[in-house]
Amino acid sequence: MPFNIYDFTSFTQWIDKSLYDSCTPFWAMIWEMSIIGVVFLAFYAVVGLYLVYAERKICGFIQCRVGPNRVGPYGFFQTIADLIKLLMKELIYIKNADKVLFNIAPFIVIITSFLAIAAIPFAKGLHAIDFDIGVFYLMAVSSMGVIGLLLAGWSSNNKYSLIGAMRSGAQIVSYELSVGLSLVTIVVLAGTMQLSQIVELQRDGWFIFKGHIPAFIAFIIFITAGIAETNRGPFDLAEAESELTAGYHTEYSGIKFAFFFLAEYMNMFIIASIAATVFWGGWMPLHFPGLENFNHFMDFIPPFIWYIGKTAVIIFIMMWFKWTFPRLRIDQLLNLEWKYLLPINLFNVLLMAFIVLKGWELF
Repeated sequence: MPFNIYDFTSFTQWIDKSLYDSCTPFWAMIWEMSIIGVVFLAFYAVVGLYLVYAERKICGFIQCRVGPNRVGPYGFFQTIADLIKLLMKELIYIKNADKVLFNIAPFIVIITSFLAIAAIPFAKGLHAIDFDIGVFYLMAVSSMGVIGLLLAGWSSNNKYSLIGAMRSGAQIVSYELSVGLSLVTIVVLAGTMQLSQIVELQRDGWFIFKGHIPAFIAFIIFITAGIAETNRGPFDLAEAESELTAGYHTEYSGIKFAFFFLAEYMNMFIIASIAATVFWGGWMPLHFPGLENFNHFMDFIPPFIWYIGKTAVIIFIMMWFKWTFPRLRIDQLLNLEWKYLLPINLFNVLLMAFIVLKGWELF
């Protein structure tokens, strides 16, 4: 069996060929879809649980506390204990809620994050699907998550949930513009929306380095807008505990609440993955023109490690952001987007187009 930790193309092709040789095309496709689905389910659960643990530890470090330190070594099993508790808790049904929409909402939120993960290249040859409009696809499916939040708030028959859902809708729709324009800035630089090609174009230098000032500005805006889009602090007005109890998921309990809780962390992982792929070269090693020995040494690190490391650094920045800045008011939150980030982004796209037109790329 061909297997190479630096290029998974031969490995995935071997699986594909083996299935099609032993089954009919229909059943081979079903088996491939099932394998990918199981892998993503396991990956989703493991990453979600680890991010909850990591945030508790990082929060404890920033606030000069220990964090989880009782259940398991260094409190590592605390999140697993919390998961078991949520799975065992009773599902409480609201008397006057719209039961159909109330039950569908958490699944919509989960499904949209699964759809987004499918297009992300984890390493060379290791991605579920490689669209030629990958960036457009990510923008489209990630914006569908707000539907689940709006349905959750409206169907709960609770004024706090409804207010949280309305805030969430206004916030996500607003900041979706800045997220999209930040990605458009890099699409202008790359000349393609296919994520694998965007990564390949960064072989001789990551876009955040060779895209001049517009690429750096786009990265800062993308991270800021991405934090707002995932309803994380200091932009967590949709679930402000001091004002709205728990916002749009106030009436949810047990596994349905866990879906919202897990989806928030997975959305953070997706935002960090997109940023690492588009701005920091994805699984591509760090290369500098002229430093051949350094570049050769960087090539020894497996691409999957590069991808995970970059994503982890961006996730740490997002967590650091949350536990450093105070929560904004809703008017401050919307003013930041419409009066500052959006105009800067529009100018930034034009500036990047001018740089590309003049051929001023650094490498």
